[in-house]
Amino acid sequence: MIDIRDLTVRFADTTVLDIPALTVPDAAVTYLLGLNGTGKSTLLRCVCGIIGPATGTIQVDGVPVRAGRATPAGLGMHLDYRAFDPRHTARRHLRWITRSCGLPAGRVAEVLDATGLADVADQRLAQFSLGMLQRVGIAAALLSRPRTVLLDEPLNGLDIAGIHWMRGLLRELADAGSCVLVTSHLLDEAERNADRVVVLGAGRVLADAPLPEFVPAGDRLEDAYLRITGAAA
Repeated sequence: MIDIRDLTVRFADTTVLDIPALTVPDAAVTYLLGLNGTGKSTLLRCVCGIIGPATGTIQVDGVPVRAGRATPAGLGMHLDYRAFDPRHTARRHLRWITRSCGLPAGRVAEVLDATGLADVADQRLAQFSLGMLQRVGIAAALLSRPRTVLLDEPLNGLDIAGIHWMRGLLRELADAGSCVLVTSHLLDEAERNADRVVVLGAGRVLADAPLPEFVPAGDRLEDAYLRITGAAA
């Protein structure tokens, strides 16, 4: 579970996040939605401790997050498909993470298999497509068997088969009790797979509700989203 209280983040003199309270529950797939520049990626980076807030607290499974310190052990993340050394292979990249985090070496083969990368594990990452790089990042996020998983736009670059696989993975994680927080602009996919939606606008939470409450009966997520963000204009 992610618990956020009285969070503000400022860049120079600009407040980019102002969130009095937000709880992302366990055993659910929560989609974090919002227009570009509304603070979605910034929020994920705060939860990971990459960015320090000006005020407020963040806890992951009851463990306070401190900027610049070790990420809570139960947190797995994939925030940027470009964060790889292109000279490495997928296997080498994952082995490096296991060694640096003190994780069992056997997890590398397990996550390679789980993400469909076993057959290309020894190819250099420079040869990988965007969709394949997304799978490498997701494999890395799963190495520690995390109870909380953060994924920033993981559907970008995935083909139809990849999206179908991702949908199943997110559901499997949530059904096993994990807290899953995903950013995406693919509202059709969120409508298909989300248990809960959080909508950001101008750094503030505009909506935080189970999907059936956010989307009235007979309506579409896209319509509800456009109404609350004012993006239809």
